[in-house]
Amino acid sequence: MQTTKKSAKSSALSNNRPDGVKMIEDAKLERFVNRTKHRDYAVDFSIPEFTCICPKSGFPDFATLNITYMPNDWCVELKSLKLYINSFRNKGVFHEEVVNLILDDMVKLLKPKYMKILGDFNVRGNIKTIITAEHGAKPLSNSKNQH
Repeated sequence: MQTTKKSAKSSALSNNRPDGVKMIEDAKLERFVNRTKHRDYAVDFSIPEFTCICPKSGFPDFATLNITYMPNDWCVELKSLKLYINSFRNKGVFHEEVVNLILDDMVKLLKPKYMKILGDFNVRGNIKTIITAEHGAKPLSNSKNQH
C-alpha cells in the first residue's frame, strides 16, 4: 500500500498538545458528588511515581503513595489528583511534611469519613522511610492500604 503525502502528514507527530508543565503548575484538586451514599465503601489509589525534592540536599526523592478514603459527600476527580500529585516534583519538601500536606489538602476538599495516606519512600542513604497519616476513625478492615 502506497502512502500519500496527505496520509503521511496526518500520521506524523504533532506539537499541537496541551502544555503539561502549565497544567501541573495550575493544578487544583477537584471533587464530584458521591453518588453512592447509601453504603460505606473504600476508595484506594496507588501512585507509584511520586517525586519531590529533598529540601536539604536538592536531590529528588521517589515514593509510592497509597491513598485510601471513605467518601462522605464528595469524591476526588482523578485527573486533578494526578496533576496535583505531579505538582510536588519540583518542590523542596520533607517526607513527613508532604504526606501530611496531601492529607490536609484532601481532607479539606473532600471532608471524608476516613482517609489514610501512606508514603513509601525509596531508600536514600541506606534509610527506608514510610510515613503514614490518617484522618477519622478506621471504618473498614478489608481495604488494600492496611499496613
